[in-house]
Amino acid sequence: MSEERFGEFVLVRRREYVAELVLDRPKAMNAVSTAMAGSIAAACTALAADRDVRVTVVTSSHERAFCVGADLKERNSLTDAELVRQRPVARGAYTGVLELPMPTIAAVHGFALGGGFELALSCDLIVADGTAVVGLPEVSVGVIPGGGGTQLLPRRVGAARAAELIFTARRLE
Repeated sequence: MSEERFGEFVLVRRREYVAELVLDRPKAMNAVSTAMAGSIAAACTALAADRDVRVTVVTSSHERAFCVGADLKERNSLTDAELVRQRPVARGAYTGVLELPMPTIAAVHGFALGGGFELALSCDLIVADGTAVVGLPEVSVGVIPGGGGTQLLPRRVGAARAAELIFTARRLE
């Protein structure tokens, strides 16, 4: 098995034909900061170029969370201009996972909220254990999901069910 770190918060493990993209920011329950988003995108670029990888599994190093979404502490500290510059970096993380050329599986345990749920939705399959809690809570404060959730969720669960989840910000356990 080989391991390669992308920045401080993302680890890629390769074993034969399987790659594991590990979200590794446990102190923040894998909240996606700008640095972490850039690392996810970089890891995806490397995985896409690796002809030996036949499947990628997106996992978490945190025992209670897959990913709790955007790093709101960082986001709240950004000026409007900084937020405009940060947005393409964040989008690159979701697009990177979505556009991986091999099948991708999200192995979800614990919280997968907001952008964390959107990362899972960017995968081809989601395998969730009994502890999984998923949802798009940002809509309860008037924020539109920015990682593709409003497009990806209807593809998974149908338009009516997605509308209910998006409009109510209800979590599924």
